[in-house]
Amino acid sequence: MRFVLSSDRFVFAEQPRPGFPLILDARMEPAEPFHSYLIWRLLDAGAALDSKTWESYGRALWDFAKFLDANGLTWNQPFSSPGHGVVVRYRDWQISLRLDAGTINQRMRLVVGLYEWAARKKQIRSLPFHYREVTPRSTRRYASNRNAAHLAISRPNVLLAEWEKEPAFLLANQVKQARREIRSTSQRLLFDLMARVGLRSVEARTFPIKYVFDPRIKKDLNDSSMIFVNLSPNDMDIKFDKPRSVAVPFSLMEDLWAYTRFERNRLLAGRTERRELLITVNGNPFSKTSAGKVFSYLAERIGFKITPLMLRHTYAIHTLLVLRANPNLGIEPLMWLRDRLGHSHVETTMTYLRQIERLMGAEAEQLMSEFDRIYGI
Repeated sequence: MRFVLSSDRFVFAEQPRPGFPLILDARMEPAEPFHSYLIWRLLDAGAALDSKTWESYGRALWDFAKFLDANGLTWNQPFSSPGHGVVVRYRDWQISLRLDAGTINQRMRLVVGLYEWAARKKQIRSLPFHYREVTPRSTRRYASNRNAAHLAISRPNVLLAEWEKEPAFLLANQVKQARREIRSTSQRLLFDLMARVGLRSVEARTFPIKYVFDPRIKKDLNDSSMIFVNLSPNDMDIKFDKPRSVAVPFSLMEDLWAYTRFERNRLLAGRTERRELLITVNGNPFSKTSAGKVFSYLAERIGFKITPLMLRHTYAIHTLLVLRANPNLGIEPLMWLRDRLGHSHVETTMTYLRQIERLMGAEAEQLMSEFDRIYGI
């Protein structure tokens, strides 16, 4: 079997769909039912999923398809009971590899979705797993016991129990050390757009030059101002193409403006102008691969793990700490942060609140003051 991404010759609903994940069988034809399920799941399930997520969905399902193929199994293999089917065998094989429970469950949810879809299409007579009633940990903690009992959900029994993961973020001294090690201005600004504005990696990489200006010519701005910038999917890549407003510190906008006047002009000398703000030494925008290498090499030099997602978590933790410590601002911290990060649901943003509550009061205050000193906010 093979996994490939389609070219623009792949057409669905009269529209080219480049980058669509294709799982191919030994004859190099779309393997079923995986292909049809991906069509439904990614393109035809009410609202089409963002194309930026297609590859991860495809690779997760491909992992299951490869497992079946390597073991001479079929997806609709007969089973004596739900606990003895190929879905359970696949889950247990992943456990034997000592994969993280969250990683296993992410794959298993997609596999569960495949079988639920197949059952609705009457391609199988019964599901190879059961359901059980559970109450989410977040519900148990933030709702009363009486109300939480009514909020139980059905959970496939093939999913593993997993503790809620704490969002990994950098301590203030780690942020300072990492920034100090970055020699390239464009790479440092890539870092800052994630750590100081909360942009996702793809958003920082495609942040457009048209959003940058000299803040000192604006009479209504000063050194302590936060500059609100409206992000539009017409100008850059945004998850789910969902516009939002982000807050850029005055000092960072100054740095971005200076970059456009000096280093960027030098890197683009004699080359085609780009709409993206940040440019590599080769005069090209950062790709997912090149940005990944930036952080991999940086982690090797500083001696601890650092990823774009950790920088976004760092921004969220710091921002929530500051907003909660300043109630006079008249801002509802969770809602404000949710909108800056572009979360669809406030429950996602509450992950950071729970992380802060795990910190001791003095530790949280120290963390906030250290961040403030680094960023001058």
